[in-house]
Amino acid sequence: MKWVNRMGTDETEDLRERKTRWKRDVAEPVLEKRPERKSEFLTEEGLSVRRLYTPLDLEDRNWRYLDRLSFPGEYPFTRGVYPTMYRGRIWTVRQYAGFGSAEDTNQRYRYLLDAGQTGLSMAFDLPTQLGLDPTDPMASGEVGKVGVSMPVWREMDLVFKDIPMEKVTTSMTINSSAMEILSMYVVAAEARGIAREGLGGTVQNDILKEYIARNTHIYPPMHSMRYATDIIIYCAQNMPRWNSISISGYHFEEAGATPAEELAFTLANGVEYTRWALARGMPIDDFARRLSFFYGSRTNVLEQVAKFRAARRMWAQIMKDRFEARRPASMRMRFHVQTAGVTMTAQQSLVNVIRTTLQALAAVLGGAQSLHVNSYDEAMGLPTEEAVRLAVRVQQVLAHESGLAETVDPLGGSYYLEWLTDEIEERAWKIIDEVEEMGGMTKAVEAGYPQRRIAESAHRHQLGVDAGEIPVIGVNLATDPGEAKFGIQTVDVVSRDRVMSRLKRFKEDRDPGKVGAALDSVAGIAEREDENLFPHVLNAVKVGATVGEVSGALRAVWGEWTEGTTGDSWW
Repeated sequence: MKWVNRMGTDETEDLRERKTRWKRDVAEPVLEKRPERKSEFLTEEGLSVRRLYTPLDLEDRNWRYLDRLSFPGEYPFTRGVYPTMYRGRIWTVRQYAGFGSAEDTNQRYRYLLDAGQTGLSMAFDLPTQLGLDPTDPMASGEVGKVGVSMPVWREMDLVFKDIPMEKVTTSMTINSSAMEILSMYVVAAEARGIAREGLGGTVQNDILKEYIARNTHIYPPMHSMRYATDIIIYCAQNMPRWNSISISGYHFEEAGATPAEELAFTLANGVEYTRWALARGMPIDDFARRLSFFYGSRTNVLEQVAKFRAARRMWAQIMKDRFEARRPASMRMRFHVQTAGVTMTAQQSLVNVIRTTLQALAAVLGGAQSLHVNSYDEAMGLPTEEAVRLAVRVQQVLAHESGLAETVDPLGGSYYLEWLTDEIEERAWKIIDEVEEMGGMTKAVEAGYPQRRIAESAHRHQLGVDAGEIPVIGVNLATDPGEAKFGIQTVDVVSRDRVMSRLKRFKEDRDPGKVGAALDSVAGIAEREDENLFPHVLNAVKVGATVGEVSGALRAVWGEWTEGTTGDSWW
């Protein structure tokens, strides 16, 4: 199949001759008088960028429009997952937020919604992420610090006071205790008369990336994968509007992965989760449409746009060719983007507004379905209200003033962009092939391959920054000794005490017999693999079990996993 505008042989040769003449007669005389700034220009991936791109750069690859691009809403979805994209609906403005107690977080959510946010994104504190109650001695000092404390379902109900759960979609950044937290959301909604079938949102539920980049895991990987797969299956069967997993490359990017590494390890994780669900007897088209993705966006705009476009094309190919999906919805990669926290600087913090605007621009040009823009003060602490409002305004300006939303994939067909998309895709496929040769992503994680590779990339990048070869405004370029000071959002100790005292009263009011029986049921099902764990966790949460108690029941059966564990204890 040939692109109708593909050049003929005579035209190709003519262009080659004209390009040679242009270089000799136009470019080189200028270069003799005024050399270029550097001998070589590199992307973050390490790709050497040429001075000029023409149709020859695609012609040499036998590049065809219908094979590589086609049309938005059609396979391979390079130009977007929907035919009209933002002309029909603007991406979801979804700022990641949550801290302190339920009241603190509710106040911030309502503030963001009033400012124009269109979806919620929940941050949970470290004890909640690790399946610990705020009263646990190991939780001391961390309650409410980096997210909201969420020990029982009543706290979830308070977080959503005066917020219509049936209308707003909610994304939950939670993994090792994802089943308990999603159960709390369901119980809180049903207490208001809202059926779980009508709830819309996403639970992150991506445990593989925890072992690679974040380390908020609890159980050995095999048990964690069973836990994650049970959520995928339960949501597919009972919550048709809910995204059962958010396969996350963002954390790889934050840990130092190059664009191709972020893309490759994310897709390899997606392949692994898909295999597990298929092994449990789920037909591919029954669950694939609700697999969602999450990427970071750095400041090299065109490279990030290329990464997003390559991601869509590769996932469509994986779903169609490897897993034989038949429904177009199963092949569509829908993804959320967050601007890169790792690029934020405490020095000259207002410059972060420029960085995040460019990163958000890349996400929009790359066709994201939802977007979080980091606040300029996040390098110093939790964002203030002023900063989060400005982050929302960045998205609104892009949506309503920039003209970006008026046409689909406006950069599609750019000779440089299409070349760059192909290059990143090619590099990512090579990494995926290496992972497959190891036996899949779980085996690769066991061998330490993604961890080691990302660490090496992070080290190279930092060396470049330290040497001044990679410019960072305010750090090694355009530094300013007279830094402006900003207020920092803090968590009041009163918030922590409020959560802990409320939990004590909650425990006093519940039926201990029902809680004990429900936890015994959770432990019993955890010992078997022939039944889904989710309904039993849901029941335990409903009768009043805490996140720490449910996690404790699973710990008693599955044990815990620590970095460096090898051999049979893994699997």
